[in-house]
Amino acid sequence: MKIKTADFVISNSDVAKCPKERLAEYAFIGRSNVGKSSLINMLTGQNKLAKTSGRPGKTQLINHFKINNNWFLVDLPGYGYAKVSKSVKKTFQSFIKNYFLQREQLICTFVLIDCRHEPQKIDMEFMEFLGENEIPFSIIFTKSDKIKLSELNRNIKNYSKKMTQTLWEEMPKYFITSATSSDGKEELLTYIDEINQQLEISS
Repeated sequence: MKIKTADFVISNSDVAKCPKERLAEYAFIGRSNVGKSSLINMLTGQNKLAKTSGRPGKTQLINHFKINNNWFLVDLPGYGYAKVSKSVKKTFQSFIKNYFLQREQLICTFVLIDCRHEPQKIDMEFMEFLGENEIPFSIIFTKSDKIKLSELNRNIKNYSKKMTQTLWEEMPKYFITSATSSDGKEELLTYIDEINQQLEISS
């Protein structure tokens, strides 16, 4: 799939104000400073679609982007470590949780994980929340250009081991990406396209 158009639609913190259209939604979320905005810009081919920042916690709202007039890419606030007040962080957790539990249009969540690190507690807890609530998700390992292949494989293996020790029988589907080299772009967009085609057939 080629992304020909990517249009910003709305930002808000109220699930009830999200777009009413019955288009498939794919949500992108991860720990603060995981490279989410850079990844979204790489996928869409628009350098300034999602705002990038060296300061964690830049994204603070639910951002909807309509892709090819066919589906929504949803950019969600990062969780953990963001330099925001406790009251604001509590609000983040509340409306993010509401989005996942109430948004019927949500088809798949992509959980972004920095591939350079060992499994992080906050990532594991968030994925457990998705699993316990039967919310479909895949993992996107980011920043693959910043690590040796042997270290990358070791860290992914550690994640697989950690996940199969908890809620999962096997490692969820995952993608390895780099916003710098565009690695993983084609695989990720093909995956979304395949799901969209299946939804059209079943509708």
